[in-house]
Amino acid sequence: MAKNSNGLLCKLGIVKSPGAAVPHRKNTKDCATVDMPVPAQVTLVMQQHIGAPCTPTVKVGDEVFVGTIVGDSTAPFSAPIHSSVSGKVKKIDSILMQNGSKAQAVIIESDGQQTVDPAIKPPVINSDEDLIKAAHDSGLVGLGGAGFPTHIKISPKPEVKAAIDYLLINAAECEPYLTPDVREILEDADHVVEGMKMVAKLLDVKNAVIGIEDNKPEAIKLMTDLLAQVKIDGINFKVETLPSRYPQGAEKVLIDQCTGRQVPPGKLPSDVGCVVMNVTSIAVLANYVETGMPLTTKRLTVDGSAINEPKNVRVPIGTSIKDIVEFCGGYKGTPSKIISGGPMMGQAMMSDDFPILKQNNGLLIFDKQDAEMAEPTACIRCGRCVNACPMNLMPTKLESYTHIGNTDELQKLNIMNCMECGCCGFVCPANRKLVQSIRLGKSLVRNASN
Repeated sequence: MAKNSNGLLCKLGIVKSPGAAVPHRKNTKDCATVDMPVPAQVTLVMQQHIGAPCTPTVKVGDEVFVGTIVGDSTAPFSAPIHSSVSGKVKKIDSILMQNGSKAQAVIIESDGQQTVDPAIKPPVINSDEDLIKAAHDSGLVGLGGAGFPTHIKISPKPEVKAAIDYLLINAAECEPYLTPDVREILEDADHVVEGMKMVAKLLDVKNAVIGIEDNKPEAIKLMTDLLAQVKIDGINFKVETLPSRYPQGAEKVLIDQCTGRQVPPGKLPSDVGCVVMNVTSIAVLANYVETGMPLTTKRLTVDGSAINEPKNVRVPIGTSIKDIVEFCGGYKGTPSKIISGGPMMGQAMMSDDFPILKQNNGLLIFDKQDAEMAEPTACIRCGRCVNACPMNLMPTKLESYTHIGNTDELQKLNIMNCMECGCCGFVCPANRKLVQSIRLGKSLVRNASN
């Protein structure tokens, strides 16, 4: 496939690279991960992935252990939910999720013992099908934020698999503040490498590449040294050093930077010969194959001006934000904004009562000064949002057509190709709420199509 000429020119410095020069603020990059004590209870939401929600497989009063399946689905596009603590099922209820929707949840009262389920044992891997089943049984989903079931991603149809020649591991971590992925590399590099080897052989690719931004030199050196020792006939393992420019970690941007290929609107990475996985996802898969322990914990960056002790924390999935904040020294002043994820694409939350999900990778809490939003003024037609957009869209036009409800024009302008990265709003001197408008416009287009 031909190289993307514009992307090549950007690398040569002939034209400006799209995206935004956001401040990195990687305050916790040198903070080794610490394990949080077992909370009194966890709330395990049955919708922690893209696809069909799980149904509780336990009832109130049941005893569970670490790794016990508490939710599952017969739908292929799903992933089981495992208990992250040992204890008793206290309640099964419908709760409000971080995105405002409702879902069933299994609430478990911990006994504090963290007794591992006796059924936990490493899976037997003798074939590709065994590895795909292991990915499903582990409960693994895309841990970079999307929540796409991993067993689906690594089992493309035969005709699609035949065209895939790149396995791309996303370790760009371009969002400000967040550092769990770089800590994954520095603290568990052997599992990262082992996971790359397993999936690269499974997909029969020619290239296995891990993309890391150049503001993480320790991680780049470590992975370069380790991958140089990997010798598998027909597969080239390497590190791709990426410019530290947001949104370098967006799937389509990563593919462009690492391969020069562009994913057309409405298409998937597999349509241009690529499979993309998050670096933590690939390590968790390797760990499950080695130990049989499913996905029950999550590493988070906890940071922001309203947090007393910013740190990287490993917490049982289902732990409440309130308990995590308490472990990090509590609030420093009055919290004004709570964000799940990074400041660019993260989700603002109404309170600290929500539980942590599998795909959460950061918890940012800001005081009033840092959370204050400037009032929008009239668009001055400067074009900065157009230059910044990695998808080559026209955000101001999308905003205008959204306001008048013109779904035909929104579709002509490829509004559904927007990844909601926030670059347009970040560079806008008029402080226009462009991403919010585009998100509304996408909703209008979906409703018009139904």
